[in-house]
Amino acid sequence: MKKLILLIICLPLFTLGQQTINASINHGGITRDYILYVPNSYVTGNQVPLVFNFHGYTSNATEQMWYGDFRTIADTAGFIIVHPEGTLDNSGATHWNVGWGGSTVNDINFTSTLIDSIASEYSINLDRVYSTGMSNGGFMSYQLACELSDRIAAIASVTGSMNLGWFNSCNPSHPMPVMEIHGTLDPTVSYNASSFTESIPNIMDFWENFNNCNSTAIVTNVPNTNTADGCTAEHQIWENGSNGVAVEHYKIIDGEHSWPGALFPNGITNQDINAAEKIWEFFNNYDINGLIHPTNIKNITTEKSAKLIKVVDVLGRVTIPKPNTPLFYIYEDGTVEQKMCIE
Repeated sequence: MKKLILLIICLPLFTLGQQTINASINHGGITRDYILYVPNSYVTGNQVPLVFNFHGYTSNATEQMWYGDFRTIADTAGFIIVHPEGTLDNSGATHWNVGWGGSTVNDINFTSTLIDSIASEYSINLDRVYSTGMSNGGFMSYQLACELSDRIAAIASVTGSMNLGWFNSCNPSHPMPVMEIHGTLDPTVSYNASSFTESIPNIMDFWENFNNCNSTAIVTNVPNTNTADGCTAEHQIWENGSNGVAVEHYKIIDGEHSWPGALFPNGITNQDINAAEKIWEFFNNYDINGLIHPTNIKNITTEKSAKLIKVVDVLGRVTIPKPNTPLFYIYEDGTVEQKMCIE
């Protein structure tokens, strides 16, 4: 039996052009800069997700926007991206205060304030605010999962980790979907435990236990489509957590301190997956209440009179209609329907 579920009917005949906006707010007596990316599909009044994309230590918002690039995905999926800029630490390096080096900047409160500021100007679905980041930005995402969980729906870390001792104080207010992407030969943030970080396997165990997921992961080998990148990938997923959440890990075997799929490789960089694509696929499953169930979405039957131009998936790739997969149907009158045919 087939059942058509119409997930979204939106997009009037006019939209704003995509915008990259350099902006700032004052927080704690400091001017805090950020770069906002607003896709051309954005329409005032239609609530959209917000994705935080935090840069690594010594990096900046511009570099992260290009290095861990979500913009083409946002153009199709319709979310807004914010690339915040860290402050300077005692050595003059940009950073996020995750408990290193005596920093006193309150980046947790800054993030909350920035959510409020963006939501005052744009139509943000506050149940769908996500955090990801590279290295120090991954640490920051874990800290938000622990300390700002009432505002964060899910997090994903790339080459980040959790400090020793965080397990004892981390108690999110809801089951927290977590993804970690990490190279086993990372020379900067060790895959194994260090003098100040937990091991990645221990971190996965912590979140699997916290979320009441299955204790045994489903493990699959990612097809080695690029044999010249010097590494391979393994996907681990702990399913069936409370509120339907899962914990996922892409173990980059022989990978280093890098963002998989990056156009500007840094060390041994996996090209079998695109980290930004995998992260959005993960985020798109959840809001702050857990798994977004198709059964929670209104069933509608409609007849479209406009001509269908093309069908694309959540990453903007042209495809053919297929069962059990959310797809966007784009029509010549400018409307878009997101449909899923359940078999």
